[in-house]
Amino acid sequence: MVTIGMLWLPILIATVLVFVASNMVWMVLPHHKSDTRRLPDEAAAIDALARQGVRPGVYRFPWAGSMAEMKDPAYLEKLKGPVGFVTVTPSGPFAMGKAMAGWIAYLVMMGVFVAYLTSRTLGADAPYLQVFRVAGTVAILAYSAAHVPDALWWGKPWRNVATEVLDGVVYGLLTAGSFAGFWPR
Repeated sequence: MVTIGMLWLPILIATVLVFVASNMVWMVLPHHKSDTRRLPDEAAAIDALARQGVRPGVYRFPWAGSMAEMKDPAYLEKLKGPVGFVTVTPSGPFAMGKAMAGWIAYLVMMGVFVAYLTSRTLGADAPYLQVFRVAGTVAILAYSAAHVPDALWWGKPWRNVATEVLDGVVYGLLTAGSFAGFWPR
């Protein structure tokens, strides 16, 4: 039987590889450069939100608090204008160190889940390709599948989702190679 304790090396190697790959994806490759756009009158939008005292959170506009409100003619009329979601983050510079630490913790957690499922599916001495297939399937699902509901429910552009899914496939393949290459034999 393979235990999670026996898989700390592939967990940590996968964490490092995916961390490096994700930094390359976001800082070097061009496919995420157009994920967000500037508002036509950014200053006016910022001023409007500041005047309302908007706190960090996710906001939907127009807002309807119930199914009955969603049928109200006044609400239906509002749907003819801009419709969307706004995510407001805390004021001040982006906390890159905190985000990177959280990302690393997430990567380790994903590695542990991959280790758990793969170790419960395969025994010691499993062939490289079998470990690669199982670990890769779990990792690709872990890094990719959750992006699809962002398009379905939150209006995220499908192009953005497609690039994030593609990134997840790369991360999953790196994780699969780490587990297959360092599987207990």
